[in-house]
Amino acid sequence: MHHIAIFASGTGSNARKIIDHFAHSPNVHVALVVSNKPDAGVLHIAREHGVPTHLINRKSFYETEELLAVLAEHQVDFIVLAGFLWLVPASLVRAFPRRIVNIHPALLPMYGGKGMYGMHVHEAVRAANETETGITIHFVNEQYDEGDIIFQMRCPVAQTDTPADIARKVQELEHRHFPDVLDKILGQPEYVATQ
Repeated sequence: MHHIAIFASGTGSNARKIIDHFAHSPNVHVALVVSNKPDAGVLHIAREHGVPTHLINRKSFYETEELLAVLAEHQVDFIVLAGFLWLVPASLVRAFPRRIVNIHPALLPMYGGKGMYGMHVHEAVRAANETETGITIHFVNEQYDEGDIIFQMRCPVAQTDTPADIARKVQELEHRHFPDVLDKILGQPEYVATQ
């Protein structure tokens, strides 16, 4: 049985899809939701589903091992970033090698890096007159959006699409594919829980 933690900073729409997807799974249990924002919608979603939550601040996240202890307490062996905006510290990457996965709302390596999240990405795609965009699911390393790519899915961008239109198309891809891709990753032998 995998015990996963979802890290999120915002409304939690992807977290909701993941929690619902694994609600009755014999192999995967959503053990914890971690957020850096006390008013994040994802915390309400977690509470609705009976998932424990943990709030972090910048100092504890980057300067202590407090979070590692909390993850161990919940037997977490895999971390999913679902709209989490902080760079993951090296200590956490080392503790969970190739066991932290992120979803990015563009086709990496384009439109990635520091500051490229949410509507900033869709506005950049619109400004560049791209004809397509999409999602990238990738492993997390010590740099923003540079870990090995696991999965990409594309969608067209029409000339008349606003950044908000692009955001809706991309979010639809996220909701449709992220839980299924996680299911596949967690079903592979090399990710069998060691705890």
